[in-house]
Amino acid sequence: MQSPAVRPALALAACAALLLTAGCSSGDDSPEPNKDETSAPSASGSKGSSSPKGDVPAAKGSVRVERTVTKGLKSPWGLAPLPGGDLLVSSRDEGTVTRVDTKTGKKTVLGEVPGVAPGGEGGLLGLALSPDYASDHMVYAYFTTESDNRVARMGYDEKKPSGEQLGAPDTVFRGIPKGTNHNGGRIAFGPDGLLYVGTGETYKTELAQDKSSPGGKILRLTPDGDPAPGNPFDDSPVYSYGHRNVQGLAWDKDKRLWASEFGQDTWDELNHIVAGDNYGWPDVEGRGDDDKYHNPIAQWRTSEASPSGIAYAKGSIWMAGLRGERLWRIPLDGAKAAHDPQAFLEGKYGRLRTVVPAGGDKLWLMTSETDTRGTPEKGDDRILELRVG
Repeated sequence: MQSPAVRPALALAACAALLLTAGCSSGDDSPEPNKDETSAPSASGSKGSSSPKGDVPAAKGSVRVERTVTKGLKSPWGLAPLPGGDLLVSSRDEGTVTRVDTKTGKKTVLGEVPGVAPGGEGGLLGLALSPDYASDHMVYAYFTTESDNRVARMGYDEKKPSGEQLGAPDTVFRGIPKGTNHNGGRIAFGPDGLLYVGTGETYKTELAQDKSSPGGKILRLTPDGDPAPGNPFDDSPVYSYGHRNVQGLAWDKDKRLWASEFGQDTWDELNHIVAGDNYGWPDVEGRGDDDKYHNPIAQWRTSEASPSGIAYAKGSIWMAGLRGERLWRIPLDGAKAAHDPQAFLEGKYGRLRTVVPAGGDKLWLMTSETDTRGTPEKGDDRILELRVG
């Protein structure tokens, strides 16, 4: 079993005042094997009793790093589990999709996605498998081009040689605003078989409140890219609006949708998403007192989070933090937080980009030190296997 490199807390503390967005690290110490990593919560969350009722998770959870699955990934962003347990990983800056054997760590490049124009926070971003992947072998990708952000699907043929296994992109949705930053990029198929797309407002804040623009929204589409039946606005792909930069999408056991979102200078957010609701940006950041805006169920100072991917497991949302360099656990009680959020792995692995369920009490967690804002060490970037409780 490999032990991944960790980033000593003293080095992090020394450079915390100097860096705003990049992680800081030093050395190549290893954690004790099978050691739970816990720390006190410091987010502004909902208060709750330490004695759970019914299905409500306990106030304190646990995280154990089981192993390093693979190392040496370059600007990894999207992560999609394949049937059988392997993983597909997108490289934001190289525009490639790589298959990772989760037993051996072997990496096989499927191919490069044509038309990707990386720059700033744009490039090849989120990945998702078709709901009918067993029969159609389609992989969906969100990526930045010279003119826009778009979603396309590509066939994956494992029988072809490495580097030639991806088919030509078939664009299903185009025209999402692009910018140097705030390109959104997370995509996921929901329990309803529909495609959900998190977008950003590209620093044009007015787009978030403009329901005619796909920027600063969560979109809901059919697999062919049409506005999904039952969307809250007639003939529109918009599912919710008033977002700054949606980075994570996940559903709980009761099929409620959750999304993580970058704040500007004050509050990052975890939101329970309701069809047609307005999440406030740019009129409010974090919680407000205007009933026309849907408040987040938890919020964080931007130095503690800069949230990216999220996943649901063991009654909680698990949220990867970039600038915050930690994994947050948000225990749920229905559509609200049951207890204060709890932080794990703080500063241990640098910037954390994506987390996805690995079945039962396990998660896959992917770092993001090679995204130009981190301080990469030998072996970065990597995928970790976690056991959570």
